[in-house]
Amino acid sequence: MSEISLNNGVAIPQLGFGVFQVPPEDTQRIVEDALAAGYRHIDTAAGYRNEAGVGAAIAASGIPREEIFVTTKLRNGDQGRAWDAFQDTREALGLDFVDLYLIHWPVPSQGLYVQAWKELEALYAAKAIRAIGVSNFLSDHLDTLLESADVVPAVNQIELHPSYQQAKLAAKSRALGIAVEAYSPLGQGGDLNGNAVTAVAKAHDATTAQVVLAWHLAAGTIVIPKSVNPSRIRENFAAASLTLTDDELASITALERGARIGSDPAVAAFTQL
Repeated sequence: MSEISLNNGVAIPQLGFGVFQVPPEDTQRIVEDALAAGYRHIDTAAGYRNEAGVGAAIAASGIPREEIFVTTKLRNGDQGRAWDAFQDTREALGLDFVDLYLIHWPVPSQGLYVQAWKELEALYAAKAIRAIGVSNFLSDHLDTLLESADVVPAVNQIELHPSYQQAKLAAKSRALGIAVEAYSPLGQGGDLNGNAVTAVAKAHDATTAQVVLAWHLAAGTIVIPKSVNPSRIRENFAAASLTLTDDELASITALERGARIGSDPAVAAFTQL
């Protein structure tokens, strides 16, 4: 599996496995399936309420801890207590350290994400976290954060798929040395049925999901598809070996239509509690 070097030198597997909306009671089994398929990057969050299952799967896998990259996220309602919230997360995971810890949403109406970032910087300095970053941060949120940050975020995890590419935000993030990570990389399945994707899939005897994931990987984007189906988990992982031509990549890029699926980070204000 290819890796990307973050701005502090930490290597992150480019193709990971997400557990958003995976029921807590199913998480251990599903993450074990993902690890058996070859994934070494697992993405969870306090707000998903399934960190304990992720930790249990890692413990049961027999895979050395240093070979598994674990990302989790600060719950929106915990931005005022980020240090303590991280301790809760570390206990739930049963891990001594976390590889990547993100502020899940900026929630600008709270006015707390800069304060939260300073606590993440302290956790990073204490070596409890190998890299710190943000999620769902728009251009103005990055600007505000960087005015007082001592550590530039390693990652900005954003909604990104062929029909919603956020090209300007992705380019700005990368120009700042911030790696781009895509969630909802398949447009929650909505980007798999277009003629361009199906044509490329047919040409390579691949699934449409593999084609879209290969498009992300070719762009240098970190990507975290999710599935609870063991065969699809394996199929998605196989996207790492699929190479598309420049013309095929361009045909998928041309699917952009500004079709956001998730909440708008400019106004999203849910607590996740």
